Amino acid sequence: MTDRPKTARPQRARRPAARGVLLTVATRKGAWLLHGDAARRSWRLDGPHFFGHIVNHVVLDPRDGRTMLAAAKTGHLGPTIFRSTDRGRRWKEAAQPPAFAKAPAGQTGRAVDHVFWLTPGHADEPGTWYAGTSPQGLFRSDDGGVTWRPFSCIQDDPQYRAWMGGEQDGTPDGPKLHSVIVDPRDPKHLYFAMSSGGVHESHDGGASFAPLIAGLEVVEGLDASNVGFHDPHCVRLCPSNPDRLYQQNHCGIYRLDRPGDTWVRIGRKMPRRVGDVGFPIVVHPRDADAAWVFPMDGTDVWPRTSPGGVPAAYVTRNGGRTWQRQAEGLPPGQAWWTVKRQAMTADAQDPVGLYFGTTSGELWGSRDEGERWTCLARHLPEIYALEAAELG
Repeated sequence: MTDRPKTARPQRARRPAARGVLLTVATRKGAWLLHGDAARRSWRLDGPHFFGHIVNHVVLDPRDGRTMLAAAKTGHLGPTIFRSTDRGRRWKEAAQPPAFAKAPAGQTGRAVDHVFWLTPGHADEPGTWYAGTSPQGLFRSDDGGVTWRPFSCIQDDPQYRAWMGGEQDGTPDGPKLHSVIVDPRDPKHLYFAMSSGGVHESHDGGASFAPLIAGLEVVEGLDASNVGFHDPHCVRLCPSNPDRLYQQNHCGIYRLDRPGDTWVRIGRKMPRRVGDVGFPIVVHPRDADAAWVFPMDGTDVWPRTSPGGVPAAYVTRNGGRTWQRQAEGLPPGQAWWTVKRQAMTADAQDPVGLYFGTTSGELWGSRDEGERWTCLARHLPEIYALEAAELG
């Protein structure tokens, strides 16, 4: 059951407070930076940056705390990446943005429509970044985002190209590669996901990848053994236990515990009236049993709104055995928005701060791990992505 009364949580050692929290907000019409004080009570909105342009992701590099990359699609430059080395004060376009290799004569090549996902590399690889694109492509930079090159075998591998499908086989704004994950223990251990095209893993630094789809369901009537029919929405690795991953999928919420290779559907414990369909999933920075989701209406029409127009987050604190509704402070009804796959995040404070952005341009936050929510900003464009960074 869900909707349980609040229960006491185990006491954890408190971590030193940061000087402040920075939220990077990517939207349909530009990017904003939301600066919060150490108490996360006072917030200041800075922007817009890249006004009028589609911005899919903005990420601050945790390795230096100053370098910031923004994935943008501009009217005159097309799909590109912008780079800042002063935490967003000044920006410069990448000298060589992600682009597919030119096709041989007589063959039809692919063109990057937009850069969708950005991931900083391993802590031991300063300057390394990964980017996922639409259509599905994986790229790497080793100079802090200045130049990019196609990465790994998947770009031109016939089997992977078949799993990627065509432009009609993904999300409404195009199929995409996302959820690029670097194992904090091993820079050669990588994951990524494709919508559509499944979850994939590499143990050799991207020289080869293999599907990781056992246990995952697909839309009724399709063949689950066909990797191309799998549609992971968001995959997260637990910082406190890198052998555990959570996934919000088109067909439910899942958990994977390595060295196992079979996903377990943990969303069946969600309320039946709500279901376990959604886009984002967020994991606790210090508790591998804790994760949050934000369900959306998963009926046949797929309206991409909160179920019944009543938005709520749900949290598990026992690895998915039970779920608790968290909606205090959120609209009680007639709120017909939802949260996209990159638009929910957490800081590393104690208690953890949670944040999400909506398709109606509102930004919500909680200073107590979802128990109470406050609207931090309104009237922004549709929010595509949200990331939290602590300023030391």
